[in-house]
Amino acid sequence: MLLTYSLNIQAEIAYARKWAFSRNPAYYNFDDIGGDCTNFISQCLYAGGAVMNYTRDTGWYYISLHDRSAAWTSVQYFYQFVINNKSVGIYGEEIPLSQAKRGDVIQLGMGKFHHSLLVVDVKRNIPYVSAHTENAFNKPITAYIYDRIRCLHIIGARKYQ
Repeated sequence: MLLTYSLNIQAEIAYARKWAFSRNPAYYNFDDIGGDCTNFISQCLYAGGAVMNYTRDTGWYYISLHDRSAAWTSVQYFYQFVINNKSVGIYGEEIPLSQAKRGDVIQLGMGKFHHSLLVVDVKRNIPYVSAHTENAFNKPITAYIYDRIRCLHIIGARKYQ
């Protein structure tokens, strides 16, 4: 039976604060091969208590550079996993940016979506984010340039009891 639970957003944000300007050596740094942003977001959510989904090709997991899911490191595959996941791991829904909360994920694009960021605070209805590739912590979303934006509310996670 699947148990649904909330993530520890404080732990996610503490992880983001610790690693926003450096790299955790337990994970490969993808900066030079497409960017490290979604890898970093996945690490933050994992630090918040999410369990990995080891389903080959469609899961959300990281073991090593050569043994990981596309959803762990790819903007689009991460989105598809979060929105469509009915099994183990994180799940969520797309919401308007005006409803963003701490622990949610914002994805930006120029033409296509290419960047993932973690919401670490919201002040006066403006999300403040943390990210890799372009390292940031507590940076207002208004400082970014994009022509597409979507917000993923991370509802929680599921694991087997």
